[in-house]
Amino acid sequence: MSDSSQPAVNPALVARVKGILLQPKLEWQVIDREFATTKSLYTGYAMILAAIAPIATLIASLVFLHQGIVGALILAILSYVLGLAGVFILGVIINALASSFGATPNPVQAQKLAVYAYTAAWVAGIANLIPVAGGLIALVGAIYSLVLLFFGLPILMKVPEDKKVVYYVVILLAGIVLGVILGAIVGAVAAIFVLSTASVAALSTGGY
Repeated sequence: MSDSSQPAVNPALVARVKGILLQPKLEWQVIDREFATTKSLYTGYAMILAAIAPIATLIASLVFLHQGIVGALILAILSYVLGLAGVFILGVIINALASSFGATPNPVQAQKLAVYAYTAAWVAGIANLIPVAGGLIALVGAIYSLVLLFFGLPILMKVPEDKKVVYYVVILLAGIVLGVILGAIVGAVAAIFVLSTASVAALSTGGY
């Protein structure tokens, strides 16, 4: 009788996370050579890791901040969807800018770069379980993702060495603008729920 049990976590995914975090330069070389599609990058990797931070935030919101489950769940889903959209758009931007810096345009390579560079930020998102202090860990993860992006850029996009830094800075600025826009959307929705909750509380107490 064969053992049909499956591991709880895909070993290939775990190996990729360890590789990109611990040996990024070597792992980028492997990533550069392997076949992938945009679909496989998202369904097999991004959609799994991108869920870490929203789930951690949802748990912290319910356990520590005692937020309403409906509002917290909607915000978690929204941040998850917009987070994935942000990664995809960043990949599109990377590819669109490639020819301007002597790099080789390739939409799949650009998506590889965006997706795998985000690994550190996604993994660090588990720290959102810890209110306030967890934000510092998440910040470190985000900074390391920028380092991963810098390491992977010349390998995947074949950008000339003399244009690598400028290309990276332009991508970074575009990513910051994109992050501000997406963050503003999540913040606006969060504010709506806060105001709605306050209004309901005021009505239930007769305005006192």
